[in-house]
Amino acid sequence: MTSHFPSLLTPPTVLSVSGLTSYMQSLLEQDEQLAQVWITGEVSSANRHRSGLFFTLQDPDEEATMQCVAWNAYLDKLAIAPEPGEQIIVLGRIRLYPQRGQYQLVVWQVLPAGEGLRSLRYQQLRNRLEAEGLFDPERKRPLPVHPQVIGVVTSPQAAAWGDIQRTLKSRYPGLRVLFSPSLVQGEQAPESIVHAIEQIELDGRAEVLILARGGGASEDLVCFNDERVVRAISECKIPVISGIGHQRDETLADLVADCFAHTPTAAASQTVPRLSDLHLLHQDRQIRLQDALELHAAEAQKALNRQRLRLQRLQLDKVLQREAATLATQRHQLLQAVTYRLRSQQQHQQLLKQKLETLDPRGVLKRGYAIAQTLEGRIVRSPNSLRKGQTLILQLGDGSIQVKVTDLPE
Repeated sequence: MTSHFPSLLTPPTVLSVSGLTSYMQSLLEQDEQLAQVWITGEVSSANRHRSGLFFTLQDPDEEATMQCVAWNAYLDKLAIAPEPGEQIIVLGRIRLYPQRGQYQLVVWQVLPAGEGLRSLRYQQLRNRLEAEGLFDPERKRPLPVHPQVIGVVTSPQAAAWGDIQRTLKSRYPGLRVLFSPSLVQGEQAPESIVHAIEQIELDGRAEVLILARGGGASEDLVCFNDERVVRAISECKIPVISGIGHQRDETLADLVADCFAHTPTAAASQTVPRLSDLHLLHQDRQIRLQDALELHAAEAQKALNRQRLRLQRLQLDKVLQREAATLATQRHQLLQAVTYRLRSQQQHQQLLKQKLETLDPRGVLKRGYAIAQTLEGRIVRSPNSLRKGQTLILQLGDGSIQVKVTDLPE
């Protein structure tokens, strides 16, 4: 009978503990899948040591645990610190320590899991957009006072669309509304919202845009925290008012919008005034204007009566005589000043005339002098510029003659 058990007389190759451990270490640390791995779990314990933070991750059913360590060099870079009872996501690599014969996850980063991760991403995006200035109050544009065309972006199935229509119709009958339908929930909602806003802009008629949803759980409002939606609102050419319909948390769409309301109905109310209120305001202004005019007329009548009484008390003849004497004196003084000024200007004019006559070349010619010119019109100032036989023109006091150069000085 042949035995299937290994022969005890020929033992296989025997490995030492360190040899087997080294082999297992090389398998783990050379595996590319384990060189950088994301792992999620619940923190069951955490202890701080001089070299770093040691904590244990376990599955919710507690059937498996893993030892982790975040060395001091990485602690300040962690998004959150591991705390017992928290669900987290960690990034690190698997290392095996021969001294203890067990593997451990060396952690580089720790993120919250589930709702906490969504909150972290929200805060990081908010901080980045805020640093760019997208939420600055100086960027907020005022809403038009009396818009005639209003754009609305929401879902046609949402109750928000009906609320907005009823509110606008009751407050401002005859107002034109441009409806651009969009998804307001789900993975395709951000792209749909951006496209709907672009359609309103391309139309070019709307003066203000309402972006509305009508409430919902926080996970339903994720699309309004999408960066694409935020930038589309920021770059919109007309003012945007958001009416997402929630009061617990602000979405990034609320922060970047020029104005925001807690409900779609409130957003519509802020967009247009109530026509009946405008009518009452107009009537009130008419009454106040009429009262002001009547008060002004009464004050003017009182002032006129006071002036009449004052004139009656004055001796008008004497007043007129004094005014006439004053006017006569001023007239005489004015005539004297004008006469003096005219005489002075005439003397100055005569002096200038004499200077001009003295400088006039024709006066010099009349005293017997002459001006020699070439046929080209150049004035002769030196005989060195002349040649024998050259024809010159002599300008005299009364006419001119042509002469010819017959001799030049040596």
